[in-house]
Amino acid sequence: MKAKITLILLTALFLSCKQSKKTPLISEVRTETPVTPELKITPIEHASTVIVYGDTSIFLDPTGDALKYQSFKSPDFIVITDIHGDHLSLETLKALDLSETTIIAPLAVAEKLPKGLQVKTINNGEIQDFETFKIEAIPMYNLREEALKFHSKGRGNGYVFTFGDERVYFSGDTEDIPEMRALKNIDKAFVCMNLPYTMTVESAASAVLEFKPKEVFPYHFRGSNGFSDVEKFKTIVTEDNTNIKVTILDWYPKP
Repeated sequence: MKAKITLILLTALFLSCKQSKKTPLISEVRTETPVTPELKITPIEHASTVIVYGDTSIFLDPTGDALKYQSFKSPDFIVITDIHGDHLSLETLKALDLSETTIIAPLAVAEKLPKGLQVKTINNGEIQDFETFKIEAIPMYNLREEALKFHSKGRGNGYVFTFGDERVYFSGDTEDIPEMRALKNIDKAFVCMNLPYTMTVESAASAVLEFKPKEVFPYHFRGSNGFSDVEKFKTIVTEDNTNIKVTILDWYPKP
């Protein structure tokens, strides 16, 4: 009888040890940390920009010679801010491979696009979610009486993109409007400054100092009388708030 009991106990002990080998302790369980996609923003010229987030390619306001885009893969998305020729170029769009592309644009732009393209209309204040990013349409318009003819409120969009935890703002053609000044939690801001069409460097700096992005990039700074003084813009911002990084990129490469 004792031998039988001993055998039963040894069997139970063996099964217990075998089971413990199959089930690792919680501290031994390996968990993989999700890989955050890389965000790369490349200036093309003036307002034209290429954004690559992981495997997603976005062309913002593509204009000019399509050869400038040949080093990038065909866009998954094209995002357009306004109807003017330095933002919307039907000739450039025609030269690009748009067979797998969704165009995101305000209604005024969508109405000018040829039939057969895949278009998602987005207007001021609207938010749309896509598989790898979110986009919010921000108003862009003029405030000065003499400039109201250039950009009326509601026609075009600035945009806030959300890529993972990073929020990126492109102002489009605008002055230092309340909607810009009210922005929150912007990591990268691309802010225009060119007269007579948008605003002065002083106005742009004033707005930036109010909404406080972590980093700001002056762009779209060629006006009717040449280039705006982006170094002056940098000085105004950094002397007032050293926490805002000002980065000047080459938006006007020499031919």
